[in-house]
Amino acid sequence: MDLSGMEMDLERIPAMEMCLSKVVDDGSVESQRYYLARRTALEMLKDRGYAVADSEITLSIKEFREIYGQSPETDRLKISTSLKSDPSKTVLVLFLGTGAVKVSSIRSIGNQIMDKDNLSLLILIVQSQVTNQAQKAVELFPFNAEIFKIADLLVNVTKHALKPKHEVLTDDEKLELMKKYSLEEKQLPRMLLKDAIARYYGLKKGQVVRISYNSNIMGSFITYRCIW
Repeated sequence: MDLSGMEMDLERIPAMEMCLSKVVDDGSVESQRYYLARRTALEMLKDRGYAVADSEITLSIKEFREIYGQSPETDRLKISTSLKSDPSKTVLVLFLGTGAVKVSSIRSIGNQIMDKDNLSLLILIVQSQVTNQAQKAVELFPFNAEIFKIADLLVNVTKHALKPKHEVLTDDEKLELMKKYSLEEKQLPRMLLKDAIARYYGLKKGQVVRISYNSNIMGSFITYRCIW
């Protein structure tokens, strides 16, 4: 049984930023937003298999503010690391400012990182609108590039109480699954590329995810989704 319809649509939750401003806190909302988004980005990279120190993820907001201040400079928030399974493949995470992201901004970023031959993934965390021209410019990069809104990273979607456990199958595990049940790829239930979980794990079309439900009402069961 598919319970995806019962999962909370985080995009429908009233503005997360407004909630943050109501939290009893001695520091700025700005630094809190950056702290939460950066922590989620680090967790996301670790879950994708990149080398991320636990000490970076468990950094407290107080420690974060001691390092980056109450009004962090976005350039200082960048993250650079490599895949544990293949250190030659690196990822770079950049936080952009509050203004609209225009094609000139993307070209400037491109000029700064084009000399990074081992860069396999660029993640841009934006706070405002990305123009159509800027989006097209990102798609022209010779490496994979992903764009996230900072508001979407204030909470780690995989840790939400209503989210079941998701595991990405290897190619061999996918073949074994399809052989076991005599399935073709098109017969598997689908998960769209734009799904929050698919974006979190950086999944590609054709990959398969194992979803484990553990409900007091429905009991425990497993289902699968093919990225489409």
